[in-house]
Amino acid sequence: MWEASINGFKVHLRMERSLSAHTIEAYERDVKILTRYLLQAGKPVGPEAISLEELEGCVRWVAELGMTATSQARMISGIRTFFRYLLLEDMVPHDPSQLLEAPKTPRKLPDFLSVQEIDAMIAQVPEHVGFKKDPKSGQYKLDPETGQKIPNDEHLVQRNIALLETMYACGLRVSEAVGLRLSQLYFQEGFIRVTGKGDKERLIPIGDSTVEHINIYRKDFRSRIDIARGHEDILFLNRRGKGLTRVMVFLIIKELAALANIKKNISPHTFRHSFATHLVEAGADLVSVQEMLGHESITTTEIYTHLNREYLRDMLVQFHPAFNR
Repeated sequence: MWEASINGFKVHLRMERSLSAHTIEAYERDVKILTRYLLQAGKPVGPEAISLEELEGCVRWVAELGMTATSQARMISGIRTFFRYLLLEDMVPHDPSQLLEAPKTPRKLPDFLSVQEIDAMIAQVPEHVGFKKDPKSGQYKLDPETGQKIPNDEHLVQRNIALLETMYACGLRVSEAVGLRLSQLYFQEGFIRVTGKGDKERLIPIGDSTVEHINIYRKDFRSRIDIARGHEDILFLNRRGKGLTRVMVFLIIKELAALANIKKNISPHTFRHSFATHLVEAGADLVSVQEMLGHESITTTEIYTHLNREYLRDMLVQFHPAFNR
């Protein structure tokens, strides 16, 4: 019964909810933890007969094994999704997970960059790809014969600048950035079309400055690359004419942060956090930010209202009557 239910659950997640293979594997793993607990506890009951007490016993079991509160919450979420599916398909008489409580988990606030820090990282792009500065003048050295910067790998400079500008200006996930296609650029209308989690699409406004960086990269440098078959529509390409990997973008950003002497824990997702934080701090409403980020729940977006404590205090001092008596 368990195997058939899990297989049906996976089909449901893939076909009905359009979740990624990675997410489906995570849900399957959550349910299989439950089946392992029932086996070791000597309770060989099927999903149609399982009780809330047995679910709570599973949670206690994984906690005793050392599973963190965050991982427990993740597992419980998967189990709840599984039983909601079974109830929807009339495979169980009721949902025993409805009253299953998740442990309290601390809400970790993500690091974000200031506008000045983002500018500092972008300013390091030429240095990062190998252009050398004269230590006295601070200018990039030129080849005396060609008059070009050394080495002349300006394609990577323009690509990396356009990549970072797009990630920050549009709040993209790294997977969305490396998967961005020429056919998804609607510059005349001022939007790009992004394919996010679960193959869900959304439209995101794009500013003139970012459009200009992308167009410089496309017209002056991307057009000179021998593009590999199957990658003709991919916007950001590597030297071999193939799409960038997420790992490559991660390394680029890590190295640029080090060159800019930024000590924060930086990743590609930091640019997305910065996009959202700066919007909220400037007064954008959460529903609009949620739409641009592609968050399924507004509660995910609400974390950005807590990022800058000093900013929130300034708002209180400025607007709250108790601070203006």
